[in-house]
Amino acid sequence: MKCVGMQYLEAIRRLRDAGFVPDRNIYIIFVPDEEIGGHEGVELFVASNEFKELNVGLVLDEGLASPREEYRVFYAERSPWWLTIKAKGAPGHGAKLYDGSAMENLMKSVEALRRFRTAQFDLVKSGEKAEGDVVSVNFAYLKAGTPTPTGFVMNLQPSEAEVGIDIRIPPSVHTEALEKRLAEEWAPSSRNLTFEFKQKGSVLDKLGKPAMTIADSSNPWWPVFEESVKRAGGKLGKPEIFPASTDARYFREIGIPAFGFSPMANTPVLLHDHNEFLSKDEYLKGIGIYESIIKALATHKDDGIDEESRAEL
Repeated sequence: MKCVGMQYLEAIRRLRDAGFVPDRNIYIIFVPDEEIGGHEGVELFVASNEFKELNVGLVLDEGLASPREEYRVFYAERSPWWLTIKAKGAPGHGAKLYDGSAMENLMKSVEALRRFRTAQFDLVKSGEKAEGDVVSVNFAYLKAGTPTPTGFVMNLQPSEAEVGIDIRIPPSVHTEALEKRLAEEWAPSSRNLTFEFKQKGSVLDKLGKPAMTIADSSNPWWPVFEESVKRAGGKLGKPEIFPASTDARYFREIGIPAFGFSPMANTPVLLHDHNEFLSKDEYLKGIGIYESIIKALATHKDDGIDEESRAEL
């Protein structure tokens, strides 16, 4: 994200120095809370009168690195379901065997979620589906036990246990069926389990349709975007669903087309990993890519892009 923000600014500086005057307004926004959901940033901003007065027609947001020559572009994304599952049970001595302890109840849920995760991941490993097309499940933390100054009490079975889970859901998933599975299989009250959403993103837009931006010629922005990348010496891969979440979802939810794109080819995907990097050459080439994109989009004239047709984009 830092590289993209700097590339935006440098691309615009180069265009201004060259005397370029856009036909459309270009806005760049920097917000502080995308990593924790964007609730006090873009989510509030898109609901404001100030945003409505901008009359935005298209949004670009971050994408992902690509280990190949082709740049990746994203037309939708998986929505986050961050939740906790809490288990309760009778406490007991560490040597005692009995049914229904908090840890036993919780680990049954963890195992059920693990099996579901494996089945989804197998679809990706086999090449049947892309990562953004499946439901991902990952465990964020486990919390249980009675702490001591040097660790935990080892001969006591706790009365409570908790797990934090990060679930990501593509727009194609039936969320009501998934939540029913959560309540009946992964966290049933019959096993003294409860669950609570810390964040529950929607996969639908305000019209009740999957929150996706059309990435073909029926969207008048797409050919302009695609051609501008080619003109600058780049190549786009097949449009994808972003496997994580970005602020772009808030624009798609209100019917504004949004593409996720970062000009980072020949770069390993090290998102949130150690030693994440972008080479100097790729960074500098990306500035030229953005120059071409911004110039093309900001001078594009198409009578089909208006308030009436926007809901269809």
